[in-house]
Amino acid sequence: MKGNSSSAKQLPVHDDYKDPSESSIKKVPPKRKKRRKSQAFQEAMTGYFFLAPALILLGVFLLYPMGAAFYYSFTDFYILKPDDISFVGFENFSYIWQDAQFRQAFWNTVYFSVIVVPVQLAVALGLALLINKKLKFRVFFRTAFFSPVVMSLVVVSILWTFMYNPNEGLINQLLGLIGISPQPFLTSPDQAMNSIIVMSVWQGAGFQMMIFLAGLQNIPNHLYEAADIDGASNWQKFLHVTLPGLKNIALFIFITISIAAFKLLVQPMIMTQGGPLGSTKSLVYHIYETGFNYRDVGYASAMAVVFTLIVLTITIIQRVLIREERG
Repeated sequence: MKGNSSSAKQLPVHDDYKDPSESSIKKVPPKRKKRRKSQAFQEAMTGYFFLAPALILLGVFLLYPMGAAFYYSFTDFYILKPDDISFVGFENFSYIWQDAQFRQAFWNTVYFSVIVVPVQLAVALGLALLINKKLKFRVFFRTAFFSPVVMSLVVVSILWTFMYNPNEGLINQLLGLIGISPQPFLTSPDQAMNSIIVMSVWQGAGFQMMIFLAGLQNIPNHLYEAADIDGASNWQKFLHVTLPGLKNIALFIFITISIAAFKLLVQPMIMTQGGPLGSTKSLVYHIYETGFNYRDVGYASAMAVVFTLIVLTITIIQRVLIREERG
């Protein structure tokens, strides 16, 4: 009887034997790799080609002016003597804090922002709640409330200047019908800025209204149905359902209105020219007046840099507060 070792047949071993696991791995030929890299490069270049017009406009009208303003802020550049420029260091920045007009313009801008931001936010929310209800002529009112947004701010400022006329203005005529004496409005240092605030809220609230309206329509109806089952009043539903549902939208609108308020320029330029007695001169208008009316580009550029830092600081603080509140 032969042993198992002699009876077992041995499989022939060939030199060209390959492991099946190795054959399953496909190697990409070098030509195909080059073709893929070439295709990716072409796609990237196509993307940059379509981005080029926007990047060029961004560089010409934003990046270059910002760089030029930062450079000129350290010089005594006078626009009528473009070849006579000398480096003055931080002299322009040190003079800013001694400039009484700059301080007045700064506090005017702060006052405008502090008043117009919450008022416009509240008006926009109220209008959105009104037109969100199923009422007659809802489309008409929605169009009427939004129409001032699409109008030019210059046209709106001119229109309201006639309405604020102390003698023949429409507003004083309406006040006379209820026994109120004519008001000076834009000719009074005490009323001029408040008059501009009223006009600005009227002009801008329609845009925020549409954003709030979109947010209201995205709040699930079953939340209101659950509140009705619990016996909640309309005020309770507003506090515990509507406001939490609009929280993120309200924060977004708050930031956008704040930035727009600090850029106040057209209204005082058209309606009051910064008067009376500088009561409506905003920070941006003071920068514009210094650079183009007085031709002192160096000092105007320094104020523009300071203004940019102020707005940037406020924006960062708002973002930090919003992040902490969300956390």
